[in-house]
Amino acid sequence: MNAVIACGGTGGHLFPGIAVAEVLRERGHEVLLFVSEKEIDSLALSTRSQFRFEKLPTVGFPSVYSPAIFGFIRRFTESLSRCRSIYRKFKPQIILGMGGFTSTAPILAGRMRGISTLIHESNAVPGKANRLAAKMVRAVLLGFKECAAFFPKVRTELTGTPIRTELKRMNRQSARQKLGLQPDVTTMLVMGGSQGASGINQAIIKSLPLLRPAAAGLQVIHLSGARDERLVADNYRRERIPAFVAAFHHHMEEVYSAADFAVARAGAASLAEIASFELPSILIPFPYAADDHQTRNAEIFARGGAAFVLKESELTPESLTQKIREMISHPEQLRRMREKSAQLAPRDAANRVAVTMEKYTQS
Repeated sequence: MNAVIACGGTGGHLFPGIAVAEVLRERGHEVLLFVSEKEIDSLALSTRSQFRFEKLPTVGFPSVYSPAIFGFIRRFTESLSRCRSIYRKFKPQIILGMGGFTSTAPILAGRMRGISTLIHESNAVPGKANRLAAKMVRAVLLGFKECAAFFPKVRTELTGTPIRTELKRMNRQSARQKLGLQPDVTTMLVMGGSQGASGINQAIIKSLPLLRPAAAGLQVIHLSGARDERLVADNYRRERIPAFVAAFHHHMEEVYSAADFAVARAGAASLAEIASFELPSILIPFPYAADDHQTRNAEIFARGGAAFVLKESELTPESLTQKIREMISHPEQLRRMREKSAQLAPRDAANRVAVTMEKYTQS
């Protein structure tokens, strides 16, 4: 079949979409990706020449009372027209939207042509774009079962959130050595999602002086985003805490395999990856995420015994340091959390999504 996956705008939409595309290609299907004009999309696809992709004008939904609504309407109309033109040549049998307004125009264009359409919602609380798109699709695929209640009038299918095929576990010691770290020292991974996270970076920087007395048995992998990379690296050097600091890391299987636990945001794609590598975590949800969906995601992991949750509004150097020390000094607790994290890992989610897409082209 010819399949379209609209997945641009953020890593949380893009990487699960790429994961599904990889499985569809393996199953003999033609795949076209719709992505945004953002740099992250171009960067991620620069190493994936096997995929055909088209860029759509970046669309973020403003307040209806904002003058920016006119720019939104213009870009959305342009995206819709572009999708309809591409569909006339590509002739898709199925269209999957991964969320965000980059996927709404492809879904609407598909609906207008009578093509089967689906959306995937990876978060515990659906985004604005998916709430709207749900009125135009045959089914909503879910990352968390808790999200089904938000879609009472449409069929839902629990698939989990897909992760990239290259994310395969490596030997822990060799992964650490690749990153220039000691093979036998407890390792903390700090990351803020595909765009980095200044809030997490600042929290860690403020915690380092308090952490230093306990840091003899700790080393850190810190993915800071480009803006804070030098500042973060300077602070680890000042406090003499061994660390691998990078803006981004293209081989995430190395950092996940090297880590004993993670300090991270609570985007659904990141959580799916963390769980698949059986990592306990300290989750600091992004407080400005739509409908506070990251807090809802994090609470699922906390209830499952796989994570501690610290709200950014209540975060202090002391509270973060206490949780990090707890992770370092209680190996039995860490082991239990690792087991709980493994239980929350999506099992074969990309394949489940691909099979579901095949089903909806035939039914």
